[in-house]
Amino acid sequence: MRLDDINAYYYAKNFGKNALPEFYFKNKFKKLKAYQAKCDAEYLQKRVDYYLKLNSYFELSEDAIAVKDYKRTKGTGYYLDLKEFLHYFSPHTKFAYHFGDELHINPNPTLFKARPLTDTNANSVLFKLNKRRHFRWVKDTKSFTDKMDSVVWRGRSHQEQRRNFVIKFWDNPSFDVGLSDGINTNGQFQKEFMGINTQLGYKFIACLEGFDVATNLKWAMSSNSLCIMPKPTRETWFMEGVLEAEKHYVEVKSDFSDMEEKMNYYIQHPQKAQHIIDNAHRHVVQFKNRKREDLLCFLVLEKYARLSGQKDFLKFA
Repeated sequence: MRLDDINAYYYAKNFGKNALPEFYFKNKFKKLKAYQAKCDAEYLQKRVDYYLKLNSYFELSEDAIAVKDYKRTKGTGYYLDLKEFLHYFSPHTKFAYHFGDELHINPNPTLFKARPLTDTNANSVLFKLNKRRHFRWVKDTKSFTDKMDSVVWRGRSHQEQRRNFVIKFWDNPSFDVGLSDGINTNGQFQKEFMGINTQLGYKFIACLEGFDVATNLKWAMSSNSLCIMPKPTRETWFMEGVLEAEKHYVEVKSDFSDMEEKMNYYIQHPQKAQHIIDNAHRHVVQFKNRKREDLLCFLVLEKYARLSGQKDFLKFA
């Protein structure tokens, strides 16, 4: 277990950082800008424009909050993830944000953790929120060929697609699936908790969307197992929208009718399976560069402040 996995330590560390004097953040800002000068500018711009699609002036919503008025409400992790970068902006600079798993699109550009994959989602600006829970990676020492010829999944029962999946494969010996609660299934189709290390023993990890995205997709794509799932309908900072079927993951129909067929195909074609796993790793690796990820978070907020017409929005410019 990492120290950051202990709530008391994580919150004490991060609230402590926020209480540090201004010169600490000014020095961090200088280092961030110095690092930016060394980065691939085209790559940075591509990522920033993916998260904030708009490229022309927009009006701030009436509920946008000034940095000086930013306070913790619900979601301490969300609060800390945004607060980390607000130190670089002037007290009067405003941002509209929404904390939680909701996927609605606001009338004015708003920072969200997730958004629907549609052509009309530009007002939902993706930001790296709740990253402690979602951006986790694994060190998988077992090769695909050495794993069990099965699909594994554990999760909550709140989403109909998840319930249908478990019910469909409950008695199938090639699937080790179960709900972590029986709230929506009259107590049925429950199985014991299974940790990530145990799940890594299976060739296939099902990644099923919940209130927004599939929480396990990120760590599963960093493993030596194949992610198997329907086409994503939502996306986060992880850019689920750029993932390609049979390149980054194994795509199945929304009713899972072809899942067993797809599973058997890749069991029989391990080289093709490995090619997908390698591509998944290449997608994941770009999110492991902490310095660049921090820079991108800042650049998204910088673009937001600039396009919303705010003056002198940087604190240390």
